[in-house]
Amino acid sequence: MANWLRISSRTVANHIKKRMNKGFMGGAVHVNQSSGLWWGLNRGGPVSDRNGRHIDPLAWNRATFLCVQRFKSTLAEKQHDSFLSSDSDDDNQSVDFPGGKVSYTSEMSFISESSQTRVPCYRVLDDDGDLISDCDFQQVRKEVAVKMYSNMVTLQIMDNIFYEAQRQGRISFYLTSAGEEAISIASAAALSEQDIILPQYREPGVLLWRGFTLQEFADQCFGNKADYGKGRQMPIHYGSKKHNFFTISSPIATQLPQAAGIAYSLKMDNKEACVVSYIGDGGTSEGDFHAGLNFAAVMEAPVIFFCRNNGWAISTNVSEQFRSDGIVVKGRAYGIRSIRVDGNDALAVYSAVSAAREMAINEQRPILIEALTYRVGHHSTSDDSTKYRQLDEIVYWKKARNPVNRFRNWVQNIGWWSEQQETQLRNSVRKQLLEAIQVAEKTEKPPLSELFTDVYDHPPSNLEEQEKHLRETVTRHPKDYPSDISV
Repeated sequence: MANWLRISSRTVANHIKKRMNKGFMGGAVHVNQSSGLWWGLNRGGPVSDRNGRHIDPLAWNRATFLCVQRFKSTLAEKQHDSFLSSDSDDDNQSVDFPGGKVSYTSEMSFISESSQTRVPCYRVLDDDGDLISDCDFQQVRKEVAVKMYSNMVTLQIMDNIFYEAQRQGRISFYLTSAGEEAISIASAAALSEQDIILPQYREPGVLLWRGFTLQEFADQCFGNKADYGKGRQMPIHYGSKKHNFFTISSPIATQLPQAAGIAYSLKMDNKEACVVSYIGDGGTSEGDFHAGLNFAAVMEAPVIFFCRNNGWAISTNVSEQFRSDGIVVKGRAYGIRSIRVDGNDALAVYSAVSAAREMAINEQRPILIEALTYRVGHHSTSDDSTKYRQLDEIVYWKKARNPVNRFRNWVQNIGWWSEQQETQLRNSVRKQLLEAIQVAEKTEKPPLSELFTDVYDHPPSNLEEQEKHLRETVTRHPKDYPSDISV
């Protein structure tokens, strides 16, 4: 006959886990809506609930196992054991509050709004590209270092040519990575192909590193039939399922809560991978930034939040966005391990992301990285940054703290690069890109019907009505619409 023991809901997970670890297969749980959960111990006999109804023990234990797995990452068991073991003397000095013991104090003291010294910035190379003595960094193989530098140069040339193409009216919009080339390339080099990327919009270097071709970049910017987005997105809104790179979305910071959720799914599936979500300093002012970090911390999700702090959120300086010491200190408020790194130092970024990835996967935890850098170019082709910042400031960062020149000095000083290779690379990339643009321009645009596909299995009547109205309008006013689009 079963012996019934009533226990509170907060200790159920603890008892279930102990029984599962002992191979316990019997027992029953009864849910009483007025008094919580009941635990019944059965010594090998039939399993039944409190009212005598038979329960399939295999089905019950599958449900129990899932319950244990779901709450495995919480601290409820530790908190409960701590609560039971606390003594009265210690209770006078501290309170065992959810999350851990909190000491009492008779002194009224407010936490300072900021520390007297700013969080230091991790770097490996000085401004001339020389290794700093006794620095701690991840060693880079020659082939990886050469590819990193080659990709940084390719990204630089790609930005210059596409920017000019927009100024010539050949594409509608563009946004460069000038001054921030080290961030996307070096971080991508430190990741695995299985790691999932949720970009903001200044990370084409990650795609470039993973094998996205210059032709694919051109096809997207020109919105032709070869564009994976079928011409629906603005230029630079790249995406590639093949490369685990989520399509760029214009709204700021919406990808951060999504990244936390995707990372949690990787955790539940025991994947040896993490999620990396990029964000600018301006995006940290969005509510999604705080929701994403808090969710990731509570669920212990393997995600790296990589913030490019380039000093300017379009035209808003960081001093007008927050009073905290940048972004790195925000991680601690959510219980997230964080680091500040020199975003113009490719070796420092590579080393920091390598370490962050290892911690995120092996320890199942989120990591926050703040990379200090500078947006040398305008925010986009719709912006004129000289209206809100000094030209000499831009020139200083472009020349004295250029991440491409800095990394080139390092690879060249150790004998992995030469002037001849530099000339060949730049000529080759420029030629390939100009050819890709010519092909993209000549490729047919997606048909008009593609505007209404890939959302509904069967288009609703209002969407069909809109398509019909659009076709009639194009037919009546053909000169107002591009002639190279199939109606």
